[in-house]
Amino acid sequence: MRVRELVARIGQPQNLVSYHLRLLRNGGLVTATQSSFDGRDSYYHLDLDRCAQALASTGATLHPALRLDSATLAPPAHQRRLPGLAVLFVCTGNSARSPIAEALLRHHTAGQVEVSSAGSRPRPQVHPNSVRALRDQWGIDIADQRPRHLDTLTGRRFNYVITLCDKAREVCPEFDDHHRRIHWSIPDPALAGDSDQASYPALIRTTADIDTRIRHLLPVLATRPPMSQGGSSHDRTRPVRQRPLPG
Repeated sequence: MRVRELVARIGQPQNLVSYHLRLLRNGGLVTATQSSFDGRDSYYHLDLDRCAQALASTGATLHPALRLDSATLAPPAHQRRLPGLAVLFVCTGNSARSPIAEALLRHHTAGQVEVSSAGSRPRPQVHPNSVRALRDQWGIDIADQRPRHLDTLTGRRFNYVITLCDKAREVCPEFDDHHRRIHWSIPDPALAGDSDQASYPALIRTTADIDTRIRHLLPVLATRPPMSQGGSSHDRTRPVRQRPLPG
């Protein structure tokens, strides 16, 4: 989130929010990245792995009987029941970040979640080193996948829409329920360079970053009621409200 979004969320003055963000950054619990969309905003990201480690060591400090293993703070994916959920990942080109996220969430949930990805300006093909990184690190094959435009998903319903780049966040179609929107500010790995020596390590890092975020997303998904044909409108996702995309 950006500072002004945190201010609106918690209802505290901006100078107080900025002060505590500085303390959290100094403690290594929060990181900040500059917006790749306009370069003026910064996105703040809570490092949940570092928080888990701090929580585990706090218990041990209070009493040996309270020692926690940070690796077991979240139950394994196979112990969660996630059927009936639909998630959409969005980036600009739908060639690296969003197809990687789509593949990893499908992998970690053993197909229980309906996962899609799309781009605001889709590229002609998935980046070859995205295919390579997933195959080498996870044994996942997306070689036959093709980028698609957000327009192809008009009318589809999703429990969560997750944008993975700052520009895509600004142009993503509106949804009726904004509480189900999540933004992951992840730098474009394609900016590392065109050569394999530059792009492949960048995509390995991006894949690891997305995998960490997905591991922490799983418990959140487990608390969300699935879509259904009946029930109240609060229990069902809403269709996309299309708005023109620039360009």
